[in-house]
Amino acid sequence: KPDKRAEFVEQFQSLYERMCRDEVVIVYLDEAHIHQDMDYGYSWLPVGEPTWVPSTSPGLSARIDWYGAYNFSAGQCLLWQGEKCDSEHTIDFLHQLAQWLGKTAQQVVIIWDNVSHHKKQSVQDTATQLGFELLPLPTYSPDLNPIEGLWKWLREEVTQHFCHPSIQALFLACTKFIDTINLTPEQVIQ
Repeated sequence: KPDKRAEFVEQFQSLYERMCRDEVVIVYLDEAHIHQDMDYGYSWLPVGEPTWVPSTSPGLSARIDWYGAYNFSAGQCLLWQGEKCDSEHTIDFLHQLAQWLGKTAQQVVIIWDNVSHHKKQSVQDTATQLGFELLPLPTYSPDLNPIEGLWKWLREEVTQHFCHPSIQALFLACTKFIDTINLTPEQVIQ
């Protein structure tokens, strides 16, 4: 709905001004399922010729469920593996996030989507207890969540046109990706 998007953009502009005055820390959160087998990508090929890539064709269950946080204020990313993306593991992730951010004098504002487990009272209560303020994105607005770009970047670097030999290899590739990009926060921000 256009009015909800406009309302969110207005709220974000106010938050951004507060962030520039060092009053708030803005953190985007999201979940993603990264599959062991190849993700779709793009390639240049002669017209009419197929691309052949080795694949063990693991099933769709061969995946890792990740929680991701993008500290918009600092250009840093956190990746945490949850067994499943649900309210219980979201609460665990909020505790991990609090530990990752450490003690801060600024208000921490979490921006995330409207998935059902984010709306659970237990999740909302935990966020409040940890001192987080929650700002939900308008429905169907992944374009307003920059962490979606992180997932795209991770898939391009880690899984596009490639099938990892094991879930452990996929896990290591994902964590190496996050560790590497956190060395250059300017690149993450761009």
